[in-house]
Amino acid sequence: MKDALILNARVVNDGRITEEDLWLRNGRIEQIGSNLSAKPAEIIIDAAGKVLMPGMIDDQVHFREPGATHKGDLCTESRAAVAGGITSFMDMPNTNPLTVTLEALEHKYVLAAQKSLANYAFYLGATNENIDVIRSLDPRQACGIKVFMGASTGNMLVDSEEALEAIFRDAPILVATHCEDTPIIQANEQSFREQFGEDVPMEAHPQIRSEEACFRSSSFAVDLARRHGTRLHVLHLTTAREMKLFQKGPLDNKRITAEACVHHLYFDESDYAHKQAFIKCNPAIKSRRDRDAIRQALLDGRIDVIATDHAPHTLDEKLNRYFSAPAGLPLVQYALPMVLEMYHDRLLSLELIAEKTSHAPARLFDIPERGYIREGYWADLVLLDLERSERVEREDVRYKCGWSPVEGRIFRSIIESTFVNGHLAYHQGKLDESQLGQRLKFNR
Repeated sequence: MKDALILNARVVNDGRITEEDLWLRNGRIEQIGSNLSAKPAEIIIDAAGKVLMPGMIDDQVHFREPGATHKGDLCTESRAAVAGGITSFMDMPNTNPLTVTLEALEHKYVLAAQKSLANYAFYLGATNENIDVIRSLDPRQACGIKVFMGASTGNMLVDSEEALEAIFRDAPILVATHCEDTPIIQANEQSFREQFGEDVPMEAHPQIRSEEACFRSSSFAVDLARRHGTRLHVLHLTTAREMKLFQKGPLDNKRITAEACVHHLYFDESDYAHKQAFIKCNPAIKSRRDRDAIRQALLDGRIDVIATDHAPHTLDEKLNRYFSAPAGLPLVQYALPMVLEMYHDRLLSLELIAEKTSHAPARLFDIPERGYIREGYWADLVLLDLERSERVEREDVRYKCGWSPVEGRIFRSIIESTFVNGHLAYHQGKLDESQLGQRLKFNR
C-alpha cells in the first residue's frame, strides 16, 4: 500500500466545499487539513483547480457473473466502474444460477474477491418460494433483498401476493423493488402486436412499459411497506406520477426511500428516434416531463439516491427488433459525467450530487466508514476535472460489451483519478490492478 498526498483540492463533502490537503495512509484518510505537503508519501497529486468527492456508491448494477459473462463480468465491469469514479457497487441477483440461496450469494463474494477492482456487495433475490432463505439471512451478509415485482432480465418475477406479504413482513434487512405491473405490460404488448406485428417501433417502449404499469406496482409496494413497517427502497423510478408516493426531505428518518438512475435523469423519449434499442431499458425512459419531475424530486428529497442499473448486452443482441432486443444499458463508466452535466446546467449542486451518489447510499445501507471524506474513513475518492471536456468514443469504452449509449456525446467533466481503499486504481486514463477491492461491511 502506497501512502498518498492530495494537495490543494476543492473537497466536496457533507454539504460544504473547502480547499484541503489529504494524507492517505494504509488505505484510509489519515489527515485532512492545510499545508500537509511535508507528509511522507510515495504518490503526490497536485489537485489545484480540481474537485475531490467521495467515490460513488452504486446501489444497483448487473455485472452478469455468473452465467452471462459474454455480456460482462466482475472483472471488466468493476474496472469500467472505477474508471468512472465508482468505488463500490451492489450487484443484482438475476444471474445464472439465480442468487436466491445463501450458497449462491456467498459464491458471488468468492468470485468478486478474486477479480473486482471496486468494493462489492450482493443482493439476495426473492422468489415466490424462498421465504425461508430470506428469514435465515444474516443482515450483514447482503446489501438487501431484491424483489422483482415486474418481469425483467431473468426469471425472478414475484407475483404471488402471499409471497409478497411474507417477504415484506419478515425480511430482516432492506427490501429493494423493481416495480412494474406485468399484466398491464402484457396487455400493452398485445395491443402493439395487433397494430404492428413483430415490427413494433422502439418509440413504443414507454407506452408498453407505461406510466400506469409503473404506478400500479410501485404504489402497491409502498402500501405493503406501510402495512408491515418494511424498510423499502424503490429502485429506478421513471414517472412524475410516482413522485407523490414519497416523502420530501432527508432519508434518515424514512422507512420508504427512492432511487433514480442516471439514464432516466439524462435521456427522454425523444432520444429513441436516434438511439433505438441502445436506450431500451426496464422500466422505460419516458417523457421529458417525467424526466424533469425526477430531477425536481432530487432537489426536494423525494429521490434519495442516484444509481446506474448498469446492465450490459452485446451489440448483436441490441441490434434486434423490438421484442428480441434485450432491455438494459451499460452505464458505470460515464455515470458521474452524466450527472455532472446537470451541475454544468445549474440544475444540481456538487454538494447535492455528493449526497445522492455517496453520502446517502452509505447511510441507507448502513455502510460504516465509507461515503464521506473524513479522517479515519476508507479513502474511496474521485478526483474530477470540471474544466475539461471529453467526447465519448467507442474505442474508449471499457465494458466487455464494447459500446455505450452515450457514444458521440461530449461531457464537460472528466474523471481524473479514483482511489479505492487508498489505492490509486485509476489515474489519467490508466488502471492499476495491483490491489483489488474489498467486501463491503454493513453495520447492522
